[in-house]
Amino acid sequence: MKATQKDFGSLAARAAASARIFFFCGPDEAGAQDAANRICELLPDPGERIELTGAELRKDPVKLADEARSNSLFGGNRHLWLRVSGEEAHDALANLIESSVEPCPVLIVATGATDKSRTAKLIADRPDALVAMFHPPELRAVASSVRRMAGAAGLRIDDDLAERLARGANLDTRVAQSEIEKLALYLDVSRERPGTLDAAAIDAVGASTEEDGFGALVNAVLGGASARIAPELRRFREVRLNPVAVLLAFERRAAQLASLAAKLGPRGDMAALIESESAARRIFWKEKGDFANQLRRWRGKRLERLLTRLIDMHRQLLRDSHNAELLLEQGLAEIARMAARLG
Repeated sequence: MKATQKDFGSLAARAAASARIFFFCGPDEAGAQDAANRICELLPDPGERIELTGAELRKDPVKLADEARSNSLFGGNRHLWLRVSGEEAHDALANLIESSVEPCPVLIVATGATDKSRTAKLIADRPDALVAMFHPPELRAVASSVRRMAGAAGLRIDDDLAERLARGANLDTRVAQSEIEKLALYLDVSRERPGTLDAAAIDAVGASTEEDGFGALVNAVLGGASARIAPELRRFREVRLNPVAVLLAFERRAAQLASLAAKLGPRGDMAALIESESAARRIFWKEKGDFANQLRRWRGKRLERLLTRLIDMHRQLLRDSHNAELLLEQGLAEIARMAARLG
């Protein structure tokens, strides 16, 4: 079974009821993760969540099959949540489907993969599997999601403010959800005790937009521009950007680079590809040079290592929020040094 963001909503309930393996991919990682969360909500009894990384599966390709057939520690149901990059799950998934034992639900969010990847092709034609690919959403779609999130949090919001939050989150629903939760807490509202969101509240506690801080830092680090990195990190500290939101901007850019690399292939015309993507408004025209520079540095195995490093950093930030700023700066400095060597 295959789906895109256009038809995922209509297929989700049927897939949750009939499928056991779910592969979410595409350049819009936020959309893929939202879809995985939606499937979890629709499972009759998702039970305990067991999380595995691509690095773990590469090291031990049998681990997925073992975990999928194991009983929950607490005796109930369980589901597996895999966060991988590229083809990291392929061998482990091949081992899993060779078994005749029905596994617990397995949800895979694959950064840098597409529905044409080897992993997707492995399961796309199976009746017990779903492959769903997500492209970056339009402003209107994210604004609609913001309104839905706000309503669930007890916030009444008009269309203009919903679009403002969507733009401020750089069309990333994960960042938007975080902002909605922060605003609901600031206004002391809930579903049972709703209130109205206004521009003053967003001005008071809203995150800076990517245009204010994320983009320049992303381009400096991934482009190996050593002289620009220290000032950008200083600005990151001064305007108190959220470390996880900043890292999500890097994850989105890495996913974009993975999508571009797949389109380019080993002998493609990079300049023509960048121009085509800019004409289609998938690349901001002012950043054409930055994308070309980064695509020259981050391709193949180098890009896979970058994606894995960003995933590891994300886990570190969530695990140790007290030191998140320091961990982010250390990680970005390491990536910047690598980018400079690749130039």
